Amino acid sequence: MHEAVKTALQKEQWLITDDPLKFKFGSVKFKIDLGAEKLIAAERENEKIAVETKSFINPSAITDFYAALGQFLSYRLALEAIEADCILYMAVPFEVYQTFFQLEFTQIALKRYQVLLVVYEPENEVIVKWIK
Repeated sequence: MHEAVKTALQKEQWLITDDPLKFKFGSVKFKIDLGAEKLIAAERENEKIAVETKSFINPSAITDFYAALGQFLSYRLALEAIEADCILYMAVPFEVYQTFFQLEFTQIALKRYQVLLVVYEPENEVIVKWIK
């Protein structure tokens, strides 16, 4: 899944800058799956993102979601302190997005915790949707 997301980002003209993106916040070490940037021509600046890829392959999607959400919130907190201009996304497979991520609980949690998503199609290695 990691490579599918990486390839999908590259297809959308993102330059992968870190694989993985490693940094420290105090004495805690962090490792986010991918760091990438894209030149925004109109603004003459780079847009920086970090992407944590999740596959949701365990039998319990809710258990995977608990772990993914906790990891996402921790990463975002640390990233804001270290590299405030870098935006964190959680990458999820299209099939999981169409099912588990449409449930009322999941939708409320995503909105409450302001989780940004990259929905990807693993087989074709493309990004289906960016959700801010």
